[in-house]
Order: sequence, then C-alpha cells, then structure tokens
Amino acid sequence: MKLTLLKSFLIASFLILISCQDKKQPPYKAGVVISFDDAYVDEWYEADKVLKKYDWKATFCVCRIDSIGKPQMQKLHQLQGEGHEIAGHGYHHYNAVKFVAKNGIDKYIKQEIDPMIVSMKKNGFNVSSFAYPYGERSAALDTALAPKFKIIRGRDFENKKPEKEGCYFRNSKYLYAFDIDNSHIHFSIPYLLELLDDAKKQNKILIFSSHKPVKNITGNYQTKIETLEFLCKYMKLNNLKFYTLSDLDKLKQNN
Repeated sequence: MKLTLLKSFLIASFLILISCQDKKQPPYKAGVVISFDDAYVDEWYEADKVLKKYDWKATFCVCRIDSIGKPQMQKLHQLQGEGHEIAGHGYHHYNAVKFVAKNGIDKYIKQEIDPMIVSMKKNGFNVSSFAYPYGERSAALDTALAPKFKIIRGRDFENKKPEKEGCYFRNSKYLYAFDIDNSHIHFSIPYLLELLDDAKKQNKILIFSSHKPVKNITGNYQTKIETLEFLCKYMKLNNLKFYTLSDLDKLKQNN
C-alpha cells in the first residue's frame, strides 16, 4: 500500500512539474525582429532584393518623411506590399531626451510626433510602431507616447551575457534593440551568434536594429549585407520566425 501511494505521489508530482514548465514557455515561436532606422530607402530596397529569397520580413522606421523623393516613396510602398512594416522614427529625427530637456514633452510631441503621424498617414502609412532616434528614451517619454503607438522601441547600449540582454521581447510594448551596425561598439559576429543561439534554446524573440545596409563598410551606421544574410540563413536553418514590430503587439494582446 505504501509503495502504491509513493508511486502515485511521484507521478502526480511529475505531472505538476511538467504543467508548471509548460506554463513558463511563451506561447509563440522563437524568432527575430530586424528593424532599420532613418531614411536609407534605396539601400533597404536593394537589401530586400538579396534577402527576399529567405522570405524575410523587416520593419523600416522612417524619419523626415516629407523629404523623401517620389521614387523612394514608391519603393517604401512596394516594401509594405511585400509584408514589411513601415514604422515611425520622428519627423525631424530629434534626440527625444535632449529635446525634451530643453523644450518639454508637449513641444516634442507637437513638433516631432504629431506631424510625423499626419504625414505618414497622408502618404499611405498607418504607423503603429515608433523607434526613438538615437535610441535614447525616458519613462516620461514612454508614458506620453504610449497612447499614440502600440510598440515603442529604443536601443540597448549594453553588452551582457545573452540571457541577461535587454533586446528580447518581454510581453511589453516597450522594447530595446541590439544594434548590428558594424560600428556599434558591442557588435561582432560571434556575439550575434550567441544571441541567436540563446533565442533558439530559450524560445525568445530577439529585436535587432540597423541603419544602412551596404556591401562594404565605408562609415558609421552601416551594416554589411553579408551580416544580414548570415542572420537570415541562421534563421532559416534553425526554423526561427521573422517578426515585425507590430507583430509583437498582436502577441502581447494574446497574453
């Protein structure tokens, strides 16, 4: 009798343990958000030609929308039609933290956010995601912008062990991205591989940011297309999913 009770207890404990582990697993597939900042539309378009064979998806965070030429606007619409996301990156590309320190949040919203939303909509882009120019943010700014955007992205400027990095989706509208530009002080292919391996093993979603994709590095804020292709190849070989920033809002709503 005692043996039977002990056996039943062990089975019940095992089932409870498995149930608890299942609950800890996020209800989504491991993957990556690849986002690009500024207005390098021609370069984004050329990168898409190379990477579309991987069925990739990216989020292009656009600034200075009213300075973009008609040919580039057509390319943005084509990218959007292929399933990529067009997001906001400021009307003038002001550093939000520095601007607010001098002028206040209300003036920042009136000069940088509201005209961006209006102009983007006028040009056929209903923006639901926003990436801070220069990646700098504050709690006060996040609170002020929360009613206007479903996803708000900054940048992660630290270099930590992959499992402690801030560049993972954590069921929140406030995100941080790891910069994969070649000039970023913490970027390297080995570290990129560590982050990808951690996302795969722990079933996480990584958020990356970039600026200008190029074949050869000639300055700051540039990412080699070779790096992007390495990233896309890893994802396809390891069955990771491509997400856009707005995709994460849908996941957040389901949790």
